[in-house]
Amino acid sequence: MKEVGALTVAALLATWLVWNLWNLFRIPVGLRNGTWRRPMWWTRLCSVSLFAGFTSWVWGASRESLDIRETCRLTHHEHYDEAYWESHAEDFQRVFPLHNKCNAHYDLVPAWVNPTIVLCAVVSLAAAAVLLRFGATRLIALLRKENRS
Repeated sequence: MKEVGALTVAALLATWLVWNLWNLFRIPVGLRNGTWRRPMWWTRLCSVSLFAGFTSWVWGASRESLDIRETCRLTHHEHYDEAYWESHAEDFQRVFPLHNKCNAHYDLVPAWVNPTIVLCAVVSLAAAAVLLRFGATRLIALLRKENRS
């Protein structure tokens, strides 16, 4: 049963990826031809932003390997400070901001990950606010039309 769930999630993520690749083409076209004034353009922007933020978070979270000592020493050629890591272990296990440091000076999570997540969240919230405004405007127009008749 777990395999079916994993396949379903993989299929949904693949579909979302294809949708967002299409949106990457449609967003600039919408800026050029004026469809940015329509709700679908903002839906596309919100979707691409959420996908980019999710992908950035997964990338940063995947930098936390199972054996951090070997990752620091062999892959990144950095000194692993076990005392530092254990004193900050609670910070490194948070969902956000993502960090996984070998020592006080070297983080395995790239520096661009956390700002990208924040930027994508801001863009997604702004797009969602515009979509709510479109919905409220449409609802008010329907209510006014209903009151006139």
